[in-house]
Amino acid sequence: MSGTSSSGAAPHPDSLGVIISTPAPLAGELNRWRASYGGPAAVVVPPHITLVSGMATANWSLAADHVRAVAATTAPFTIGLRGTNSFRPVSPVIYLNVVQGARECVDLHEKLQVGPLEHAPEFEFKPHLTVAHDLDDDAMDRAEREMVDFAATFEVTSIGLFDYSQGGWTLREELALGGRDSS
Repeated sequence: MSGTSSSGAAPHPDSLGVIISTPAPLAGELNRWRASYGGPAAVVVPPHITLVSGMATANWSLAADHVRAVAATTAPFTIGLRGTNSFRPVSPVIYLNVVQGARECVDLHEKLQVGPLEHAPEFEFKPHLTVAHDLDDDAMDRAEREMVDFAATFEVTSIGLFDYSQGGWTLREELALGGRDSS
């Protein structure tokens, strides 16, 4: 089993995150791949596409209202994942490429990054789904090589609003896109 190379800093306790979750069958498949590269700890965070990450907010209610408004005005869309890529050497991440729905992800990200969530991100936003992160080089190379032919599509009908409290991320609300009921 491969180990992690280092541990990243925890988000600020008042942090907010917004993600696109993967549907259960796909999440299960991705978790099996992810566990094979980094062990059980690799699947603590379910597979997802991050739209906003670790954004500290002084006013949760105002920020959550903003995320709800963006979700309500965004139409559902399709995500297509295909092949692998890496952010190395800048960041130790192997990811699946978003080959369909990337523009919609960027639009969502840009709409979310205004008002109460406006901030200067550390990196330019690139829609992706992480399959290996902060692992030793052998595990990272294996993930990039073994998943190069991976392909999947799924419908995005909601986004998840998370907060960081008590040492972990917690889903606060699953918000339907375009006002559709996500339950």
